[in-house]
Amino acid sequence: MNVREVMTSNPRCVSPNDSIQVAARIMKEEDTGVVPIVDNGRAVGVVTDRDIVIRAVADGAAANKPVSEIATRDIVCATPDMSTKEATKIMGERQVRRLPVVENDRLVGIVSLGDIAVKEAKDSRTGETLEEISEGVKKH
Repeated sequence: MNVREVMTSNPRCVSPNDSIQVAARIMKEEDTGVVPIVDNGRAVGVVTDRDIVIRAVADGAAANKPVSEIATRDIVCATPDMSTKEATKIMGERQVRRLPVVENDRLVGIVSLGDIAVKEAKDSRTGETLEEISEGVKKH
């Protein structure tokens, strides 16, 4: 299975100058914990719900502060044609749960460990459990 088969295509993004609040609103509206940061179509970082809590809220940062100031910039990306096995290997090595997906230097999607686990392990208990957790969160 390749990344293209499991990724979320065309995720909502922010620019480096957008505020933390804009990123948080996208997370709420899209029911996600990550928003890619894109500059002229190129993925330059990501901001996660954890980034917002640890790097902004805990330090008393204003919600109008640019997202670039709290972003994770040292990102590694997947390609749509990469195998899901290779993507999970990268996630394990980098200790991340999500990878931006890039084709021709342009962001085309995002893939999470949960996406891969649910779609590849449909018949296993692990896949069912992850699917239940994911669906349960989206209903609340």
